[in-house]
Amino acid sequence: MEQKMIETLEIKNEADIIRARVRAKTIAEALGFNYMDQTRIATAVSELTRNAYQYAGEGKMTINPLNKQGRRGIEIIVEDHGPGIENIELVLKGGHSTGGGLGMGLSGSKKLMDEFDVRTRSDEGTTVTVRKWL
Repeated sequence: MEQKMIETLEIKNEADIIRARVRAKTIAEALGFNYMDQTRIATAVSELTRNAYQYAGEGKMTINPLNKQGRRGIEIIVEDHGPGIENIELVLKGGHSTGGGLGMGLSGSKKLMDEFDVRTRSDEGTTVTVRKWL
């Protein structure tokens, strides 16, 4: 698989969340991730895109195969232009939800991936970047 193939998917409805999950798993498989890591990546994508859709109404996901200093991996960026996350520290502890769920979306995604970064600004939106390495 070409290492510079960046793919962006719009998240505007429930079907887009499923499409993003399937696409991330397919790319992870093509990059050589084992089945368990493919599932971890797909689950993180599902959680992050669902958050963008649920809290902002829409968003986008970018998948970027990585090849840095001999390390191969995958980077996924999920962005939205929603209200932002008011108390990011509390949300990252897990178990806190403003949307009626289990409150494990961000904290669960953080546990599933090797690297996790979240940037959020009130009334401007949230960008979550996650990476998994082979």
